[in-house]
Amino acid sequence: MDEPLRIDVGGAVLVADHRPGPGPLVVLLHAGVCDRRSWRAVTDRLPGVATLAHDRRGFGGSTPAGEGDPTHLQDLRAVLDHVQGAAAGEPVVLVGSSMGGGLALDAALELPERVAALLLLAPAVSGAPAPAAADLDERTLALDAAADEALARGDVEEALEPCLQLWLDGPASPGRVGGAVRELARDSARAALRGGGADTGAGEVDAWSRLGELAVPVTVATGDLDVPYLLRRTEELLERVPGARRAALPGTAHLPQLEAPDLVADLVVRLLADVAAVGAADGAVWPRERAQT
Repeated sequence: MDEPLRIDVGGAVLVADHRPGPGPLVVLLHAGVCDRRSWRAVTDRLPGVATLAHDRRGFGGSTPAGEGDPTHLQDLRAVLDHVQGAAAGEPVVLVGSSMGGGLALDAALELPERVAALLLLAPAVSGAPAPAAADLDERTLALDAAADEALARGDVEEALEPCLQLWLDGPASPGRVGGAVRELARDSARAALRGGGADTGAGEVDAWSRLGELAVPVTVATGDLDVPYLLRRTEELLERVPGARRAALPGTAHLPQLEAPDLVADLVVRLLADVAAVGAADGAVWPRERAQT
């Protein structure tokens, strides 16, 4: 793994893993309980593909979040400008998990000229109605309450296990995922809970009411062991996004990039093929390819 980039954004430092390559840049946006490390097993399975994964403000190795910070969308734009350099503005493929999926949707709506396609893994959606308690199963409610109670006492360590059971294992399968994957999930969740990034940076985009505006290839996937409410939300999303394609992630919960990176990498490859087909139909040539001809 190359040394991470350290990108200065308005006095804050955002840390990123970047691998140059031909074709559209694939930008991987982590979940609210993860950081950029959650994508490494996926990018390892994408040889020759240009990739970028950064820790948002308040996550991983980046500057902790604080009041008055830019939004995550503003930071994303600054990161893209820095990494793309002279090619800044060229469309990228956004792959977003959970909270990162919500950021991907916001970017596609607010910066449509910069987004070529979306892969959304159990995405959050800005502006979507929050679930009522009656919408959630008992196990999800119990795990969420246990994590919240521990955090209210300032006990991040105690909050980690219910957090992992809910998001990594899936609420019905506590302890299902173990080994190095669980340790990575634990370490990144610890950093996320301490950094405060999940509580800031949301912005004012109402993607839920604007999903019909999306005009790029969109793939939506949710693991079948995920929170039942999110499975239902995925169905609503598929109905609202024009031409959205459903993808299966069998045997996974909310963080498939950690436990099934092969499946996620395959979805990225398929989406890149869609982008190439659209570009060929439009007569487009990616800048790095053009520079080599």
